Amino acid sequence: MAPCLHVLADGQSLPVRALRDAVAERLKVTSSDREAKIPSGSFVFDNRMHWAITYMAQAGLVTRPRRAVVQITDRGKNVLRQHSDRVDNTVLAQFPEFTEFKSRSKETTPGSTEAQENADTVPPAESIANAVKLAHTALADELIERVRERDPEFLEHLVLRTLTAMGYGGSHGAAEHLGRSGDEGLDGVIRQDALGLDRIYVQAKRYGKSRAVGRPEIQEFVGALHGAQADRGVFITTSRFTPDAQQFAERIQARVVLINGIELAQLMIRHNIGVQVRDTYVVKRMDEDFFEDA
Repeated sequence: MAPCLHVLADGQSLPVRALRDAVAERLKVTSSDREAKIPSGSFVFDNRMHWAITYMAQAGLVTRPRRAVVQITDRGKNVLRQHSDRVDNTVLAQFPEFTEFKSRSKETTPGSTEAQENADTVPPAESIANAVKLAHTALADELIERVRERDPEFLEHLVLRTLTAMGYGGSHGAAEHLGRSGDEGLDGVIRQDALGLDRIYVQAKRYGKSRAVGRPEIQEFVGALHGAQADRGVFITTSRFTPDAQQFAERIQARVVLINGIELAQLMIRHNIGVQVRDTYVVKRMDEDFFEDA
């Protein structure tokens, strides 16, 4: 991480490929070393560069202003002045954004205790599961940032595609985009049956990370549901919901499900929306039947 910051120290944005080459030169990484691969086929050096950038982005040391472009932040410059020789997770842990990222990567991981920090004490299967969880947590953050860069209509179509991928609409249903003038706050509808008797309405809000959806927006959505003579809806945002908004959604008679930005990204990953498989690992075990006496 420190060599990356040194290369970026002038404040200019740099393509990731150029950054990799500059860091390799700074560290005197040979061409043969750069050809080394991990078992899945990815290059070791490129993989470590990817995670260095990911971790520093989560801690706010660098930003990614455009696709495959990296730039140092003021916080990154301060860290470089204070830790010019080495930047590691201990340094990053002083920033709440990084600790929140790390905690999210452990929320649903079995055995997420202090033992996870020591690879020697974690069974291999759990280590793999933990690594996949961490990779998907970072991917979710990248996905939702990319969605925020697109226009609101992109988000509206995205949420309908995600919900249908989850099985809503069924084999005889349909999803329809409504996000246009006069939609009365309803961006889409999913008809669960061919006759449209069972309908789920959708509202999508493309908000920045710092802006939360409050109770007034949920009240407006509920009002739109009543106007459409519907009692079920899904409200999805690229940001988050205030506690007041969540409490209101839980108390009302209409069934309204709230999905925040990270949850949307996790659903995209689970149902292969906007993602593709990068690496595949096969873990084998003993076939006891093979050694049984006939």
